[in-house]
Amino acid sequence: MPASLHNTIRRLRFERGMTQEELALRVGVSRQTIMSIERGATNPSVLLAYKVAMALQSPVTDVFQMEGGLVPV
Repeated sequence: MPASLHNTIRRLRFERGMTQEELALRVGVSRQTIMSIERGATNPSVLLAYKVAMALQSPVTDVFQMEGGLVPV
């Protein structure tokens, strides 16, 4: 199974009473970017992943998880 990135942004936002717009403003991107990352349509850069985690006051590994593994050689 190829590796894929999953996230808990939506759940964490709701727990903190934060809208997509508020999260987007805190990390300096558009609301559409947050929506796209939440849906899994876009993978964030490492820097953006850390900014999102910081804005959600959670470790980056609690916000983003990788499923699958590396391709065997």
